[in-house]
Amino acid sequence: MRAPDDRFATRVLRWFDVAGRHDLPWQHPRTPYRVWLSEIMLQQTQVRVALPYFERFVDALPDVRALSAAPLDQVLALWSGLGYYARARNLHAAARLCVERHGGEVPRDFDALLALPGIGRSTAGAILSQAWGDRIAILDGNVKRVLCRVHAVDGWPGTPAVEKRLWAVADAHLAGVPEGRMADYTQAQMDFGATLCTRHDPACVLCPLQDECTALRTGRVGELPTPRPGKPLPEREALALLLRDAEDRVLLLRRPPTGIWAALWSLPEHADREGARDWFSRHVGTGYDDAEALEPIAHAFTHYRLTLRPLAWHGVSLGAAVRDDGDLRWVARADLPALGIPAPVRSLLERVLRA
Repeated sequence: MRAPDDRFATRVLRWFDVAGRHDLPWQHPRTPYRVWLSEIMLQQTQVRVALPYFERFVDALPDVRALSAAPLDQVLALWSGLGYYARARNLHAAARLCVERHGGEVPRDFDALLALPGIGRSTAGAILSQAWGDRIAILDGNVKRVLCRVHAVDGWPGTPAVEKRLWAVADAHLAGVPEGRMADYTQAQMDFGATLCTRHDPACVLCPLQDECTALRTGRVGELPTPRPGKPLPEREALALLLRDAEDRVLLLRRPPTGIWAALWSLPEHADREGARDWFSRHVGTGYDDAEALEPIAHAFTHYRLTLRPLAWHGVSLGAAVRDDGDLRWVARADLPALGIPAPVRSLLERVLRA
């Protein structure tokens, strides 16, 4: 691997000035809160997908104090559809810590940022460099891809040893960033990997780093970065119980505070028919066999694939032993947008309630 030099930052910035993204909403104004929110949204989401969510979120919760004071249900509802809901829960918890520890502001301190839920080394660097212009490196997925190709770094970037090498390279490149351009350089690196040095079909013919890219020179662009060692995702199935009462309200159950879809509102879910029948008998009574089987829903998580098989009933009521309370609630159609609901479940409800 060749030693980094100052030309990398200079050339990436020159490319950014012509072809980068300069009109993103978190750039105008580029406040610490808006930068922080954008970085959390973009951890697992492409820019084009995140844009409308960002606009909606800051319209409703424009600053740290507003986010801290908001109920978690509102935060999850604003996040609903972006997935990886732990990001939203961490964001909410972090805002409360900012109020408690930092006077309602995002702290301009690397260690203080790292102490907040949901913020790692790269996210902290992105906040500090973009919001305050601090000279600090980032290493998100796009940056890892570019550095692996330019410097021919072998090995899956998710391993500690490879990541350590990439951090050293990213830090070394900072020497070439002109004063006053750290915010642009951070955005430039992300744009460069997202729009030019892409995972598939990178535009090498347009790349300003052609003569520096070891992968291009040695014909290894398609090999780098080294893919994560693959293994098939396990398959799981569950029954989702869609109950509507005589007023066409839907019965929703708040999920546990940890695990998949934590704290979101969803349909009662059971791994098998025996468990589903038992729950129905205790909560509703008779009529389980009158269910209508709806089209299955396939959804992929990071570690497994889930197939939900919905069963639907209309005109039911809860049994006398179970009350409609904080965690088991009849919800009118008009109130569904105010709740955080998993995207595949929300799509199912919209489809059923339109029929």
